[in-house]
Amino acid sequence: MACLSCSSENQGIYEAEINIHFPGRENLTKPTVLVSPKILVCLDCGFSELRIDETKLRLLAGDSGAPNNVS
Repeated sequence: MACLSCSSENQGIYEAEINIHFPGRENLTKPTVLVSPKILVCLDCGFSELRIDETKLRLLAGDSGAPNNVS
């Protein structure tokens, strides 16, 4: 599959750990969500894709501090 940003085929898959924080000062005391996805990285432009597993996704989606949409 080609990169969605630049159409390059030069991509690699890497293991990662990402600690997701909820936005806003009011959420500073909320626990973060640690995810360990595989990330597909375009080695030409840097565009990256990842998938968060369903359990962690429910933690993010069910939290009232999470934004409803991202622009």
